[in-house]
Amino acid sequence: MPSPATTLDLGAGRLLAAAAFPAAHGFTTRRAGVSSGIFATLNFGNPGDLPAEQRDPKTNIRANLDLVLADLGLAGLDVVEVHQVHGAAVHVVRPGRPAHAGPRDTFADALVTDDPARVLAVRVADCAPVLLASADARVVGAVHAGWRGVVQGVAPAAIAAMLELGASDLHAVIGPCIGQDAFEVGPEVVEEFVRAQGPGASAFIRPGRADRSHIDLKVALRAQLLAAGLSAGRISVINACTAADPARFFSHRRDAGKTGRMMALIAARPPAAARPR
Repeated sequence: MPSPATTLDLGAGRLLAAAAFPAAHGFTTRRAGVSSGIFATLNFGNPGDLPAEQRDPKTNIRANLDLVLADLGLAGLDVVEVHQVHGAAVHVVRPGRPAHAGPRDTFADALVTDDPARVLAVRVADCAPVLLASADARVVGAVHAGWRGVVQGVAPAAIAAMLELGASDLHAVIGPCIGQDAFEVGPEVVEEFVRAQGPGASAFIRPGRADRSHIDLKVALRAQLLAAGLSAGRISVINACTAADPARFFSHRRDAGKTGRMMALIAARPPAAARPR
């Protein structure tokens, strides 16, 4: 496992961030929010199959969002999300254009922008969040990477979209997700990783009981980032397991689907001439 990033704790424990990263960003915990019950306390979403009367009200989720935006110094900016589907599609958001083509969120699992008036956000509850930024933070990306997204190459796809916007010298930080000890999978999942990443897949697959194996999503993603051209020194990893730490994180697997959602957020930096003096 790569060495952990130097991690900053922001907003009364609401956020984790990597110290060596050029853009304003954060990975939420489940602490110091306004939600209650299974969503206590900093929740950003509901399980899709939960009855309406058991769901966390949208007012709570909005209040939680306002808290973390203030913590990051991003209050008042437009937050852009997508309808996440465990794929590899990338949604590119440009300045002066609507965030989405229609009234509903775009189906995708990564977002990229060069618009400093917007905040990109993805929601997770065991899947890996990956935040990306050019060295000048003028182009940023946010990625939701579960095992299906990793196999399909969602992080490299986001990098390619950033390069098309003129990004260079990219930095990445992989946030809290389910750890290898807790992520047990069947042979069909292992086959998908081997098909996608070849012999190198052995670096992040550990045999388990019977025909089961354990996957390290962080190591798999780091290998993809390196293959996409990022230097090792530009890749930070926050070594926290969502499933193993119920005091700090929601976990879909640990809580059998009845749990809240964390969020990863990032914002581009405006051009130097446009910054307040």
